[in-house]
Amino acid sequence: MLVADLAARSKNWALTAEGERTILDATPTGWRVHVVRALTSSDGDGPREPSAEATGAMAEAEVYFGFGIPRPLFLAAPKLKWVHSAAAGVGNSLYAEMMQSPVLFSNSAGVHGIPIAEYVVAGILHFIRGLDVVVSQQREAKWDKAFFVADDSPVREVDGAKVLIVGTRGIGGQVASRLSALGAHCVGVRRHPDQPVPSGFEAVFGVDAIDDHLGTADVVVLAAPLTAASSGLFDAKRLKHLKRGSILVNVSRGALVDERALADVLASGHLRGAVLDVFAHEPLASDSPLWHLRNVVVSPHISPVSPGRFWPRALELFCDNWQRYHRGAALRNLVDKQAGY
Repeated sequence: MLVADLAARSKNWALTAEGERTILDATPTGWRVHVVRALTSSDGDGPREPSAEATGAMAEAEVYFGFGIPRPLFLAAPKLKWVHSAAAGVGNSLYAEMMQSPVLFSNSAGVHGIPIAEYVVAGILHFIRGLDVVVSQQREAKWDKAFFVADDSPVREVDGAKVLIVGTRGIGGQVASRLSALGAHCVGVRRHPDQPVPSGFEAVFGVDAIDDHLGTADVVVLAAPLTAASSGLFDAKRLKHLKRGSILVNVSRGALVDERALADVLASGHLRGAVLDVFAHEPLASDSPLWHLRNVVVSPHISPVSPGRFWPRALELFCDNWQRYHRGAALRNLVDKQAGY
């Protein structure tokens, strides 16, 4: 039996009636489907606590499709063999029992790649073309070209900019594709630099080479999953090594960055700006200094939002994987539990 636990409280992420029909139409012969009606959370990597309805359905579940899988559900599912998450992040689901089990675990990494990449491009253009100054002057009814025509103006084109992208898979790849089309020189950082260089990148390096490129990158984009190795990757020391006047964009997870240290670096004027859609603790505390810095764009984790586009993409992946699972073929987006993504 498949348990589909996708009734998200947020309407943007709740399984639609059309999506439910897609799942039912794709059901292999001999399978039953339990569509959970009780509400769940789609925030972050998924809920910590499940509904009573979902818990009761897990006794017969061979496959679970939800936003991650809360530990109580995993423990209530003796027949479970495969979990597919509608989320990309998997951190909340990598508890000891999952790690030690033979249960297959796949995720939806890459499904959000297009809208997040467009958000990244928009954020970079916001600072690189001086739109932050435009908005500020508009609020003051101030007509002033001084910032834009000054000899030391930071306004420039994307064409020719060096962009360092940490994480080269779904999101990072989509970012590189778009920025390289605008003439940017994209270099990537990933755990396995020996693999072929993806489209959109001019070169790819290992994580140990990050510091070699920070001082020359005009833009740094964080698009890597949160793991034990990436947590705190951009600490105070590394943030200070960013090129003066550069832009930092984080669409990964907030815990990759020391937010207090970032606020200090931004307040000092060392960076042109930061575009932040993710934070270590969400919602971002009202007393965070990041709210009040003029060279920061703070958004409430909305970069993946794309009305009407998410479920067709997510279900194409899931339904294809369900057919693969049914016939014993390799799954797409299989999570490496030990690596954490």
